[in-house]
Amino acid sequence: MTTLPISLFPFLLLIPAICFSVCDANSNLLCIQSEREDLLKFKNDLADPSNRLSSWVEGGDCCKWIGVVCHNSTGHVNQLHLAAPPLSPSALGGKINPSLLELKHLNSLDLSYNSFSSIHIPKFFSLLESNHHEQKSLQWVSGLSSLQHLDLSGADLSKAIDWVQVTLKLPSLLELHLSGCGLDNDPSSINANSSKSLVVLDLFGNRFSSVPKWIFSLHGLVSIDLSRNSLEGPIPDYFGNISFLEVLDLSGNHLNSSIPNSLYSLNRLQFLSLWGNQLQGTISSAIGNLSSVTHLDLSLNYMLEGRLPTSLEYLCKLKEMDLSFNKIEGGISEILQSLSRCCLDSLESLDMTNNQLSGHLTDQLGQFKNLSYLSLAQNKISGPIPSSIGDLSSLKFFDISENQLNGRIPLSIGELSSLKLFDVSENQLNGTFPPCFGQLESLETLAFEYNLFEGVVLETYFSNLTRLTTLTAWIPPFQRESIELGNWHLGPKFPWWLKFQKKLSSLDISCAGISDVMPTWFLNLPTQFTNLNLSFNQLTGEFSFLNVTNFIDLSSNRFTGPLPRVPSSLRFLFLSNNSFSGSLSELVCNPSLRGMTLAYLNLGNNNLTGKIPPTLEYTDPFIDLIMIDLSENHFSGCVPAWIGDKLSSLVILSLRSNNFDGHIPHKICDLQFLQNLDLAQNNISGVIPKCFNNFTLLVLKGREDEYGSTLGLVTNIDLSANSLTGEIPKQIGSLVGLLSLNFLGNLLTGNIPDTIGNMEWMESLDLSMNRLNGEIPPSFSKLNFLNHFNVSYNNLTGQIPTST
Repeated sequence: MTTLPISLFPFLLLIPAICFSVCDANSNLLCIQSEREDLLKFKNDLADPSNRLSSWVEGGDCCKWIGVVCHNSTGHVNQLHLAAPPLSPSALGGKINPSLLELKHLNSLDLSYNSFSSIHIPKFFSLLESNHHEQKSLQWVSGLSSLQHLDLSGADLSKAIDWVQVTLKLPSLLELHLSGCGLDNDPSSINANSSKSLVVLDLFGNRFSSVPKWIFSLHGLVSIDLSRNSLEGPIPDYFGNISFLEVLDLSGNHLNSSIPNSLYSLNRLQFLSLWGNQLQGTISSAIGNLSSVTHLDLSLNYMLEGRLPTSLEYLCKLKEMDLSFNKIEGGISEILQSLSRCCLDSLESLDMTNNQLSGHLTDQLGQFKNLSYLSLAQNKISGPIPSSIGDLSSLKFFDISENQLNGRIPLSIGELSSLKLFDVSENQLNGTFPPCFGQLESLETLAFEYNLFEGVVLETYFSNLTRLTTLTAWIPPFQRESIELGNWHLGPKFPWWLKFQKKLSSLDISCAGISDVMPTWFLNLPTQFTNLNLSFNQLTGEFSFLNVTNFIDLSSNRFTGPLPRVPSSLRFLFLSNNSFSGSLSELVCNPSLRGMTLAYLNLGNNNLTGKIPPTLEYTDPFIDLIMIDLSENHFSGCVPAWIGDKLSSLVILSLRSNNFDGHIPHKICDLQFLQNLDLAQNNISGVIPKCFNNFTLLVLKGREDEYGSTLGLVTNIDLSANSLTGEIPKQIGSLVGLLSLNFLGNLLTGNIPDTIGNMEWMESLDLSMNRLNGEIPPSFSKLNFLNHFNVSYNNLTGQIPTST
């Protein structure tokens, strides 16, 4: 886990790690009445599904309310911490009331990772030019002139074109956190003197393709986080001019230069992370100028090469160094020699996995007394493991697999009482397996396969290892056609013993704690699988073909690359919650799929792009589809009308959270078996078709919240967060078996149809944030099963029928 520099703590104390316990610090204060009223107005416009703000009540002392911090002497509200964990069901929704601007003494505001009903924060009509500009401005922030800490992470600010000008003109702002806000390059020029106070700038997880030039005018910055953007080109030399910089994170981008010497001139820098780019060239001897650095991560660049400079000896405060997955050359003993001259006592973690290191490990290794993590796997290191390894009393993780080590495992291994993982697999170690491993009571993973060990390994060697969960050298004495080990803990590595199963046709190792690259030997097994379930692990890698004839479930992993080819006999394909990219054409435009009878297709939550290929309209392989889930991708274009003609068996159609536009085609009403229609969070316009009453199966009561290979009667229509206009058709009321109806966040007008009262099985109804008028129909009193009902933010009048 990364540790931030100590000198940043005075600024970071404002960060809401104290989020929901801070109220106790004000136990002797009584809040100011006007500020309590402002907070209550603010609360009243929020949706609070988990009742987080239950302490916010009339007459209460707001200084004791959860998320509220008052000044110790004046009693003014000066901090508001309402962050939600990312993707949490407890996220706040609704709108932000302008009463927030009345908190003139507010110096810290954290509204991160709330949803606010998918609407950008916020729309204060009094501060914006017109309703047409709502949600496109952050001008409201300028009304909080005392702010020192602002965190709006997770809010969609992609249309807030003035966010730079507004935030940098806050006179006292020290910290700005806007991670995951959809921000991209800002073309406007910024006054170089806009902000003299800003110290921490967090723009993690946005869409910048280049480093914004205005950053280089903020000479007081101490911390910059631009990780997980889309930065391209060279690292700008201008970073060298920000002389107070202590934290710089440019990881997870596409930067493709060498590391400029100007970066090495930042002698106050304590945290430097450049992993996951395309950096190249050698590491300059100027790296020795980073005399304050404690965390150095240059991993996963693949093109950094050459020998490491001996100037590493000047990094006297170094705690963590990760240079894994590059092309670093040279002898491991020389590297350890350089590090030993100054950081014997400070170094805690060293990772140089997957480089081109050679040479021998020497007894010098044992001098790093505080080293807890050492990974030198996938190199060319030879010779024996030195006996001095037993002196590493803090060592918890030791991985030197896939090298050329020889000799015996030293008995001093038995001294490593803190050791949790020991991996020496794929070397040339020999001799008998030492029983001293039985002393390592903290050991959880032991891997020693593919060596030259001999003799007998007794079960008594492991009898004291009560925490041992992985022993990878085991070869089972059986051959099975079916192995069902779902929800067993087999990880973190892929179970290599499967390599010896010659008859296997059905495999389920779902939810098995596996965090590994999909091994090539598994993809090349001679057997043809009938069923394969690897879901809910953390497997990575990409593959072009899956030789499985009936059922594939790889969902909830970290697979990448284009969609794989599959046999024509496949019936079930579940690839959701991964990082597959490319278009659907990779899958559906394959001549080998002629005669395919695919029934279930779930590709939700990936990085797929493009339009739904018209190939689907003219080919037979997909006419038997029962389920299509393409949700949470980047598909575009219109919802194809031919879906209603060609996919007549469809029961579930989910296209939510994409970029589809155009109208809802009337042909979709021909899907008479449809039970779940989800088109939410797109750019769909036009009117709701009146023919929805053709969904004839929506007349039964039934439910299955998560559909899988066996479908329950999920009866749901969700068209929320689009741009639909016109009235709600009265024909919708004939869907008497519907359990959930969601039209939230559209532009619907007119009255609520009285016929909705006929939908007596309804459990959830959301018509909020439209332009509906009139009264709530009295027939709603018949909705006896309703547990969620929201018609807020419309122009409705009258009373709510009592039974609802």
